[in-house]
Amino acid sequence: MVRAPWRKTGTAKQLHHGLLQGRDEDLAVLLVDVTHPKVQALPESWGYRKVGEQQPFPDSPRYAVMFTELPLPA
Repeated sequence: MVRAPWRKTGTAKQLHHGLLQGRDEDLAVLLVDVTHPKVQALPESWGYRKVGEQQPFPDSPRYAVMFTELPLPA
């Protein structure tokens, strides 16, 4: 989450890429609430692909399961 004054400034992408920079893993995986398509579109714009959906607990929301290969492109 990025605070309102910093939204649409590229801050979310900078934070995300900074956290994953230099990782040894082959993939990054995240879950995104399917009821928020704009939120799902953001990682898609960074190269993530939706590969399915998951509901971890009976009372939890459904999540889009998304992944991307590492290292991230510059």
